[in-house]
Amino acid sequence: MKERVLEKNNCLSQILSAKKAKYIIGTILLSGIGITLPRVFHILAGNTAGATFLPMHIAVLIAALTFGITSSTIVAGSSVIFSYLLTGMPSLARLPYMLIELLIYAVLLSIFNKKFNSYISLIATIILGRVIYAGVLAFSVNVLGLSTYGISVIESIKVGLLGIIIQLLFIPIIAKIINERLQLKND
Repeated sequence: MKERVLEKNNCLSQILSAKKAKYIIGTILLSGIGITLPRVFHILAGNTAGATFLPMHIAVLIAALTFGITSSTIVAGSSVIFSYLLTGMPSLARLPYMLIELLIYAVLLSIFNKKFNSYISLIATIILGRVIYAGVLAFSVNVLGLSTYGISVIESIKVGLLGIIIQLLFIPIIAKIINERLQLKND
């Protein structure tokens, strides 16, 4: 009986210390950050803070560099959907576009990060992600006949330049620290 209890405790310890647990907990925490951080920016810097600082992107990009494609797509989806449900942001009209944009970045950065260092991967994602996103917007308007609700990739780059700079300066460093502390390698 005592051996069985010890065996169960040992098994539980292995599960909790396993890499999978780190990925699950990290994904949940980054999803929470993806929901909370935009709200903090809006409170501290006003309604245009999201477009300027791109706070929702931060958690997704960290997840992509740290945990990979599954985690980053979960963080992207949960951040947008739960942020809308809890705060009303992004607006319902913009929600699908924001979801698609973040999913594009999650997938691209996860893929690039397998082949290149985090800086090159992030730069490639920022450029190619916006090109693909522009294609999504063009398809939405010209083929599906949907409204983009004033979304413009060029305008979002101009307004969000500070956020892009912040991403380039801090995201790779934060991801590296997390990877080292959790002893992870983005597989």
